[in-house]
Amino acid sequence: MDALSALLTGFQVALTPLNLGMAFLGVALGTAIGALPGIGPINAVALLLPLCFALKLPPETALILLAGIYYGSGYGGRISSILLNIPGDPGLVMTTLDGYPLAKAGRGAAALAISGIGSFVGGTSAVVLMTFLAVPLARLALSFSPADYVALMVLSFALLGTMGEGKAAKTWIAVALGLLFAMVGIDGGTGVERFTFGSLELLGGIDFTSLTIGLFAVSEILVLVEGLMGGAASRTGDGARLSLREILFCLPAMARSTGIGFVLGVLPGTGASVASAMAYTAEKRISDKNGTFGKGDMRGLAAPETADNASQTASMIPMLALGIPGSGTTAVMLGAFLMYSITPGPLLFTQRPEVAWGLIASMYIGNLMLLALNLPLVGLFARLLLVPAWILYPGILALSFAGVYAVSNSPFELFVTVGFGVLAYGLRKVGIPLIPLMLAFVLARLLEDNLRRALSLSGGNYEILFSTPTSIVLWVLALLAIGLPFVVGRLRPALLDSKLEADSNKSA
Repeated sequence: MDALSALLTGFQVALTPLNLGMAFLGVALGTAIGALPGIGPINAVALLLPLCFALKLPPETALILLAGIYYGSGYGGRISSILLNIPGDPGLVMTTLDGYPLAKAGRGAAALAISGIGSFVGGTSAVVLMTFLAVPLARLALSFSPADYVALMVLSFALLGTMGEGKAAKTWIAVALGLLFAMVGIDGGTGVERFTFGSLELLGGIDFTSLTIGLFAVSEILVLVEGLMGGAASRTGDGARLSLREILFCLPAMARSTGIGFVLGVLPGTGASVASAMAYTAEKRISDKNGTFGKGDMRGLAAPETADNASQTASMIPMLALGIPGSGTTAVMLGAFLMYSITPGPLLFTQRPEVAWGLIASMYIGNLMLLALNLPLVGLFARLLLVPAWILYPGILALSFAGVYAVSNSPFELFVTVGFGVLAYGLRKVGIPLIPLMLAFVLARLLEDNLRRALSLSGGNYEILFSTPTSIVLWVLALLAIGLPFVVGRLRPALLDSKLEADSNKSA
């Protein structure tokens, strides 16, 4: 009952006219900014952080505004991911797998609707769990050692390698390229330059925004222009709306993905990219009986969307309960706490309950606002695909390059973006998938950092990687993820032959 009474106090704070207005402003601004290619939640919150001080907002009101921008920009990014195949954030990479095929098939509005519903289910469920389990879960997450994180990243890579059924070699080539690109820059442990070729601009590594805009936006434009020149490109706008039957069909996938997203979101540093990738691959193994995932399956869209939002919400738990940011965006929000001279941690819930519980209560309200704001507009968003090609394609490129430049302030990054676009166009022509490349790039840095920490703790002894029960379980799961497809592939012909022989005996 303590949590419920504290939550009621939080609603008294969140339901004041000023805080309600700031919550709505946050989700609206977040949606608008997040829809711009390349501007993810972390950039949206960082860009609008000065607004809180310019308006001289109280701390609880400022944090409610920033939280609204956080999950509002996450939904805005889904618009470009689904309709234009341009993910603006690592957590949205998996959204393009089934979201973009749905949009190309004329079901953009339905895809945006199931995305919004999945986001609402994942976000609201995570807030409910946060209400009652924030402090104990945050302390449990701290027991996750660097060796456990290494095993978790290896499991993620193993799942990536199994995404490309029928073209495993090309999938692993994509993973290897992602690892290679992630190594560019100065080594964090030794200070040695890696693959910079004497370029000062590459010392800081390859920027995620430049890579993702090049891989998806520029290459997609090249493919579409090629289709126009050949007379084969076609685009459709709004089609059949989302039905109640389709929503009910996706609910089991949403429930499973909520659990995956929440658990991984609580772990500091894993991020929504790991959660959405694991949710998608898990759902594909459970539900993809007819090979429809990747071709426009609603469950393949609902799973990563739900996990992404659950993970984003859960990443607030270590920040609020322990003062440890769970993601890049919550690190920016932690800066807002400190600028208001508020120290997050266990004492925050007792010393400043209006801040902690007001923020949590506002997340219930903000998710409802986001659903009510965006569901009626999905048809309008989907009609973006009906814009004439001579306006749409240059407009997409202009917005994409503007997003790259806004993040980096470097003309060099524009050339990097174009270079990756041409490379991605070539990879697509030979059938090498881009999604594993992008996710490997994101996960590689997490793997390297935690591997370095683990070996530093053990003095270079690799046995530490298998020293905890959690790491052993994760290593076993990774081996199963890699080995089972080969075993099943070898056994399937034998099982099929035996079945045919049994059928022939019965007929005889």
